[in-house]
Amino acid sequence: MATVLMLLPNRDFDPTEAGVPWETLTRLGHTVRFATPEGGVAQADARMVEGFGLGPWKVLLRADANGRRAHAAMTQDAAFLAPLRYAQAAQDGFDALLLPGGHAAGMREYLESEAVHAIIARAFARNLPVGAICHGVVAAARARGADGRSVLHGRKTTALTRTQELAAWLMTPWLGRYYRTYPETVQGEVTRALAARRDFQAGPPALLRDDPKHPERGFTVRDGRYLSARWPGDVHRFAGEFAELLAA
Repeated sequence: MATVLMLLPNRDFDPTEAGVPWETLTRLGHTVRFATPEGGVAQADARMVEGFGLGPWKVLLRADANGRRAHAAMTQDAAFLAPLRYAQAAQDGFDALLLPGGHAAGMREYLESEAVHAIIARAFARNLPVGAICHGVVAAARARGADGRSVLHGRKTTALTRTQELAAWLMTPWLGRYYRTYPETVQGEVTRALAARRDFQAGPPALLRDDPKHPERGFTVRDGRYLSARWPGDVHRFAGEFAELLAA
Protein backbone atom coordinates (compact mmCIF):
# COMPACT_ATOMS: atom_id res chain seq x y z
CA MET A 1 0.00 0.00 0.00
CA ALA A 2 1.20 3.51 -0.82
CA THR A 3 1.62 6.63 1.30
CA VAL A 4 0.10 9.52 -0.64
CA LEU A 5 0.81 13.15 0.21
CA MET A 6 -2.02 15.62 -0.43
CA LEU A 7 -1.09 19.31 -0.44
CA LEU A 8 -3.70 21.83 0.71
CA PRO A 9 -3.85 25.57 1.46
CA ASN A 10 -5.00 26.91 4.82
CA ARG A 11 -8.40 27.65 3.32
CA ASP A 12 -10.52 27.50 0.17
CA PHE A 13 -9.60 24.10 -1.28
CA ASP A 14 -12.35 22.36 -3.22
CA PRO A 15 -14.09 19.84 -0.93
CA THR A 16 -14.90 17.35 -3.70
CA GLU A 17 -11.46 17.39 -5.34
CA ALA A 18 -9.83 16.54 -2.01
CA GLY A 19 -12.55 14.43 -0.39
CA VAL A 20 -13.33 11.93 -3.14
CA PRO A 21 -9.69 10.92 -3.84
CA TRP A 22 -9.12 10.60 -0.06
CA GLU A 23 -12.22 8.40 0.25
CA THR A 24 -11.26 6.21 -2.71
CA LEU A 25 -7.64 5.71 -1.68
CA THR A 26 -8.25 5.08 2.02
CA ARG A 27 -11.02 2.61 1.23
CA LEU A 28 -8.45 0.64 -0.78
CA GLY A 29 -6.01 0.65 2.14
CA HIS A 30 -3.64 3.43 1.08
CA THR A 31 -2.45 6.02 3.60
CA VAL A 32 -3.18 9.66 2.80
CA ARG A 33 -1.18 12.31 4.63
CA PHE A 34 -1.77 16.04 4.39
CA ALA A 35 0.42 19.13 4.37
CA THR A 36 -0.53 22.79 4.78
CA PRO A 37 1.62 25.95 4.93
CA GLU A 38 2.33 25.84 8.68
CA GLY A 39 0.67 22.61 9.75
CA GLY A 40 -2.75 24.08 10.54
CA VAL A 41 -5.92 22.17 9.76
CA ALA A 42 -7.13 23.15 6.29
CA GLN A 43 -10.59 24.60 5.71
CA ALA A 44 -12.48 23.92 2.49
CA ASP A 45 -14.16 26.65 0.48
CA ALA A 46 -17.29 27.12 2.61
CA ARG A 47 -19.31 28.35 -0.36
CA MET A 48 -18.68 25.07 -2.19
CA VAL A 49 -19.72 23.10 0.92
CA GLU A 50 -22.79 25.12 1.91
CA GLY A 51 -23.78 26.71 -1.39
CA PHE A 52 -24.43 30.19 0.04
CA GLY A 53 -24.30 33.08 -2.39
CA LEU A 54 -24.65 30.94 -5.50
CA GLY A 55 -28.19 32.09 -6.16
CA PRO A 56 -30.13 30.13 -8.79
CA TRP A 57 -26.99 28.14 -9.67
CA LYS A 58 -26.58 26.56 -6.23
CA VAL A 59 -27.48 23.02 -7.31
CA LEU A 60 -25.21 23.23 -10.34
CA LEU A 61 -22.14 24.86 -8.77
CA ARG A 62 -22.11 23.60 -5.18
CA ALA A 63 -20.35 20.35 -4.28
CA ASP A 64 -22.77 17.50 -4.85
CA ALA A 65 -23.88 15.02 -2.20
CA ASN A 66 -21.06 12.60 -2.99
CA GLY A 67 -18.45 15.33 -2.64
CA ARG A 68 -19.94 16.74 0.56
CA ARG A 69 -20.15 13.29 2.16
CA ALA A 70 -16.55 12.44 1.26
CA HIS A 71 -15.32 15.81 2.51
CA ALA A 72 -17.18 15.46 5.81
CA ALA A 73 -15.63 12.04 6.41
CA MET A 74 -12.16 13.30 5.48
CA THR A 75 -12.35 16.11 8.03
CA GLN A 76 -12.70 13.51 10.79
CA ASP A 77 -9.60 11.61 9.70
CA ALA A 78 -6.71 11.75 12.19
CA ALA A 79 -4.18 12.54 9.44
CA PHE A 80 -6.30 15.44 8.17
CA LEU A 81 -6.46 16.86 11.71
CA ALA A 82 -2.67 16.65 12.13
CA PRO A 83 -1.14 17.84 8.86
CA LEU A 84 2.54 18.34 8.19
CA ARG A 85 4.01 21.72 7.39
CA TYR A 86 5.03 22.16 3.77
CA ALA A 87 8.66 22.32 4.94
CA GLN A 88 8.29 18.99 6.76
CA ALA A 89 6.61 17.38 3.77
CA ALA A 90 9.52 18.38 1.57
CA GLN A 91 11.79 16.18 3.73
CA ASP A 92 9.31 13.40 4.36
CA GLY A 93 9.07 10.16 2.43
CA PHE A 94 5.96 9.54 0.34
CA ASP A 95 5.09 7.34 -2.62
CA ALA A 96 2.73 9.57 -4.57
CA LEU A 97 1.45 13.14 -4.66
CA LEU A 98 -2.05 14.60 -5.02
CA LEU A 99 -2.75 18.22 -5.95
CA PRO A 100 -6.42 19.17 -5.49
CA GLY A 101 -7.79 22.44 -6.76
CA GLY A 102 -10.09 25.24 -5.72
CA HIS A 103 -10.63 28.72 -7.10
CA ALA A 104 -11.29 31.14 -4.20
CA ALA A 105 -8.63 33.60 -3.05
CA GLY A 106 -7.24 31.39 -0.27
CA MET A 107 -5.83 29.03 -2.90
CA ARG A 108 -3.14 31.52 -3.88
CA GLU A 109 -0.82 30.73 -0.94
CA TYR A 110 -0.73 27.12 -2.13
CA LEU A 111 -0.44 27.88 -5.83
CA GLU A 112 2.34 30.43 -5.27
CA SER A 113 4.30 28.53 -2.62
CA GLU A 114 7.94 27.82 -3.45
CA ALA A 115 7.82 24.93 -0.98
CA VAL A 116 4.90 23.41 -2.87
CA HIS A 117 6.73 23.84 -6.17
CA ALA A 118 9.81 22.12 -4.71
CA ILE A 119 7.74 19.16 -3.48
CA ILE A 120 6.15 18.81 -6.92
CA ALA A 121 9.48 19.06 -8.74
CA ARG A 122 10.95 16.39 -6.46
CA ALA A 123 8.01 14.06 -7.11
CA PHE A 124 8.40 14.43 -10.88
CA ALA A 125 12.17 13.96 -10.66
CA ARG A 126 11.62 10.70 -8.76
CA ASN A 127 8.96 9.61 -11.29
CA LEU A 128 6.36 9.20 -8.56
CA PRO A 129 2.67 9.05 -9.42
CA VAL A 130 1.33 12.63 -9.41
CA GLY A 131 -2.34 13.54 -9.74
CA ALA A 132 -3.52 17.11 -10.28
CA ILE A 133 -7.03 18.39 -10.81
CA CYS A 134 -8.40 21.83 -11.69
CA HIS A 135 -6.15 24.56 -10.19
CA GLY A 136 -3.84 21.87 -8.85
CA VAL A 137 -2.49 21.71 -12.39
CA VAL A 138 -1.45 25.37 -12.05
CA ALA A 139 0.76 24.41 -9.10
CA ALA A 140 2.36 21.70 -11.23
CA ALA A 141 2.83 24.06 -14.17
CA ARG A 142 4.69 26.51 -11.88
CA ALA A 143 7.09 23.86 -10.57
CA ARG A 144 10.45 23.84 -12.34
CA GLY A 145 12.66 20.86 -13.06
CA ALA A 146 16.46 20.80 -13.14
CA ASP A 147 16.37 22.18 -16.70
CA GLY A 148 14.51 25.30 -15.54
CA ARG A 149 11.37 24.36 -17.44
CA SER A 150 7.98 23.50 -16.01
CA VAL A 151 7.71 19.87 -14.97
CA LEU A 152 4.77 19.73 -17.40
CA HIS A 153 6.89 20.80 -20.37
CA GLY A 154 6.78 17.92 -22.84
CA ARG A 155 3.76 16.33 -21.18
CA LYS A 156 0.09 16.21 -22.07
CA THR A 157 -2.38 17.53 -19.52
CA THR A 158 -5.80 18.91 -18.91
CA ALA A 159 -7.02 21.38 -16.28
CA LEU A 160 -9.98 23.65 -15.69
CA THR A 161 -10.81 24.87 -19.18
CA ARG A 162 -11.23 28.47 -20.23
CA THR A 163 -14.87 27.76 -21.13
CA GLN A 164 -15.63 26.30 -17.70
CA GLU A 165 -13.88 29.08 -15.79
CA LEU A 166 -15.46 31.96 -17.70
CA ALA A 167 -18.91 30.37 -17.68
CA ALA A 168 -18.94 30.11 -13.87
CA TRP A 169 -17.68 33.70 -13.58
CA LEU A 170 -20.30 35.08 -16.00
CA MET A 171 -23.08 33.14 -14.26
CA THR A 172 -22.29 34.78 -10.89
CA PRO A 173 -21.59 38.49 -11.51
CA TRP A 174 -22.66 39.35 -7.93
CA LEU A 175 -19.65 37.35 -6.65
CA GLY A 176 -17.15 39.56 -8.43
CA ARG A 177 -13.94 37.70 -9.24
CA TYR A 178 -14.68 34.73 -6.98
CA TYR A 179 -14.30 32.31 -9.88
CA ARG A 180 -11.29 34.15 -11.34
CA THR A 181 -8.32 33.24 -9.15
CA TYR A 182 -6.01 35.16 -11.49
CA PRO A 183 -6.57 37.51 -14.44
CA GLU A 184 -5.22 34.80 -16.76
CA THR A 185 -7.33 31.68 -17.06
CA VAL A 186 -6.07 28.34 -15.79
CA GLN A 187 -6.00 26.99 -19.34
CA GLY A 188 -4.02 30.00 -20.53
CA GLU A 189 -1.30 29.71 -17.88
CA VAL A 190 -1.00 25.93 -18.07
CA THR A 191 -0.77 26.00 -21.87
CA ARG A 192 2.11 28.50 -21.71
CA ALA A 193 4.09 26.01 -19.62
CA LEU A 194 3.73 23.19 -22.16
CA ALA A 195 5.95 22.31 -25.10
CA ALA A 196 3.07 22.72 -27.56
CA ARG A 197 -0.46 24.14 -27.39
CA ARG A 198 -1.87 20.82 -28.55
CA ASP A 199 -0.52 19.23 -25.36
CA PHE A 200 -3.41 20.85 -23.47
CA GLN A 201 -6.44 18.61 -23.93
CA ALA A 202 -9.76 20.25 -23.08
CA GLY A 203 -11.84 17.12 -23.49
CA PRO A 204 -15.54 16.89 -24.35
CA PRO A 205 -18.12 19.39 -23.05
CA ALA A 206 -18.55 18.96 -19.30
CA LEU A 207 -22.32 18.56 -19.26
CA LEU A 208 -22.72 16.11 -16.36
CA ARG A 209 -20.70 15.34 -13.24
CA ASP A 210 -19.43 11.84 -12.91
CA ASP A 211 -20.33 9.75 -9.86
CA PRO A 212 -19.41 6.38 -8.34
CA LYS A 213 -21.70 4.55 -10.76
CA HIS A 214 -20.79 6.62 -13.83
CA PRO A 215 -17.07 7.44 -13.77
CA GLU A 216 -17.08 7.37 -17.57
CA ARG A 217 -18.72 10.81 -17.53
CA GLY A 218 -15.46 12.25 -16.25
CA PHE A 219 -12.44 13.21 -18.33
CA THR A 220 -8.79 12.67 -17.46
CA VAL A 221 -5.45 12.79 -19.25
CA ARG A 222 -2.69 10.36 -18.32
CA ASP A 223 0.90 10.88 -19.41
CA GLY A 224 3.21 8.28 -17.90
CA ARG A 225 2.78 8.49 -14.13
CA TYR A 226 1.11 11.91 -14.28
CA LEU A 227 -2.70 12.12 -14.22
CA SER A 228 -4.78 15.27 -14.61
CA ALA A 229 -8.46 16.24 -14.61
CA ARG A 230 -10.51 19.41 -15.07
CA TRP A 231 -13.13 19.97 -12.34
CA PRO A 232 -15.12 18.23 -9.57
CA GLY A 233 -17.24 16.58 -12.27
CA ASP A 234 -14.23 14.45 -13.27
CA VAL A 235 -13.17 13.46 -9.76
CA HIS A 236 -14.55 9.91 -9.47
CA ARG A 237 -12.83 8.86 -12.67
CA PHE A 238 -9.71 10.75 -11.56
CA ALA A 239 -9.66 9.03 -8.16
CA GLY A 240 -10.19 5.58 -9.66
CA GLU A 241 -7.47 6.03 -12.26
CA PHE A 242 -5.05 7.40 -9.68
CA ALA A 243 -5.63 4.26 -7.62
CA GLU A 244 -4.79 2.24 -10.74
CA LEU A 245 -1.55 4.21 -11.06
CA LEU A 246 -0.64 3.23 -7.50
CA ALA A 247 -1.46 -0.40 -8.17
CA ALA A 248 0.78 -0.37 -11.22
